[in-house]
Amino acid sequence: MLLRQVIHDDLGCASYLVGDAGAGVAAVVDPRYDVGEYLSLARFLGVRIAHVLETHTHADHVSGHGRLAAATGATIHIHRLAQARFEHVPFDDGWELELGELRVRALHTPGHRPEHTAFTLHDVGRADEPWAVLTGDSLFVGDVARPDLAIEKRDGARGIFRSLHERLLTLPDMTEVWPGHLGGSMCGGPGMDLKVASTIGYERRHNARLQERDEERWVEQAVAGLGPQPPNFEAIVALNNGPLLAGGAELPPLEPHEVERRAGAGALVVDVRTDVQFDDAHIPGAVSIPIQHAGFGTKLAWVLAPDQPLVLVGRDDDDAEHAAALALAVGVRRFDGRLAGGMTTWRADGMPVARIERVAAERLPERRASDPELQVLDVRERSEWEAGRLPGSLHAPYHELRELPEAIDPRRPVAAICASGQRSGVAASLLARLGVREVVHVVRGGVGTLERAGVPLER
Repeated sequence: MLLRQVIHDDLGCASYLVGDAGAGVAAVVDPRYDVGEYLSLARFLGVRIAHVLETHTHADHVSGHGRLAAATGATIHIHRLAQARFEHVPFDDGWELELGELRVRALHTPGHRPEHTAFTLHDVGRADEPWAVLTGDSLFVGDVARPDLAIEKRDGARGIFRSLHERLLTLPDMTEVWPGHLGGSMCGGPGMDLKVASTIGYERRHNARLQERDEERWVEQAVAGLGPQPPNFEAIVALNNGPLLAGGAELPPLEPHEVERRAGAGALVVDVRTDVQFDDAHIPGAVSIPIQHAGFGTKLAWVLAPDQPLVLVGRDDDDAEHAAALALAVGVRRFDGRLAGGMTTWRADGMPVARIERVAAERLPERRASDPELQVLDVRERSEWEAGRLPGSLHAPYHELRELPEAIDPRRPVAAICASGQRSGVAASLLARLGVREVVHVVRGGVGTLERAGVPLER
């Protein structure tokens, strides 16, 4: 039996190559847009990718089913309720696919989306009972899926509750659980673990979201803790449900003066280097979203306006190419190009640069005491803000900074703070782009760091 997990670390997505190595046949479940790893694995293992299975129409990343079909001739399968508009063979609950001695059985588990389906895996040469289940966006390690990306959130929550208790949790305890997302994904809640797998029995006993057995109480709990929806999720769903996509990113090289001209014409310049490099020197008006941290594609999709052209800036051309691949995964497809040669070229041509002050979190109280004019903007999510915030701080999630909050005076310095320094880095660059004269990026921690140091918080 063959089961290999392929993780897209930037988005926290997990996909799978499953099959029978002896029979030389396999299928890919929930492929990411960059399909090269599946092709390499198939060649290494000596199997042919004959089928592509989708647990559902994804809302957080663009599927690679079109690319895989073009590369291998594989048949694409998705539940009939998806009403997919691409060439495929639909299935219903209980449908089975034989891959040598591996039998894949469809287990309809609606809730996250009406068509959502888990797949149980059966080694028919040994037993009919399943040895594993690919749960997609239903049951995660330590959490469950969110219910608000396709239908009314309470209806979605009821569907998830019933799919969990009437379908997935009826599987044998020893059944391995291989989820469609790991911790950090926006398709679940804060309880999602970075562990790559679990078992039905372990999750039944220790997953906090499975302990409430009253459906209505569970529904209210599910909808009360929802975070922000994935950016441009409706556009991603449309891409995944529409004509098959197979193309990559065209990222033409641009000289510094052309980058400057295109930025003046409305293109968004995104600097993908580290926040340290960005704060030290960057193109005026550029936005900082480092590719070294997870979530590049999600952050980009939040700050990039619909149909706004994009120019990527890295340390070199390889950085920009890497960023473009991550952008494609979340449906960003309008690229104006890249700064040829990266920031070295910009500096070599004597082009202007801007800088952002950095202050370690533990030094922020001292900085506030020495400068009464300093405004503190907390750029975490509202639930984090309500759980504890610095006295006198203002609030706006970083992904809502398309214009300056009314409470911010751009003539006074503004310190952007989050939990770790990552979101505040994006926010600091956005504040500078929006005209704040003096921006301070709070680094090496955030609000929690100050609380642990004894700074009292408001709640």
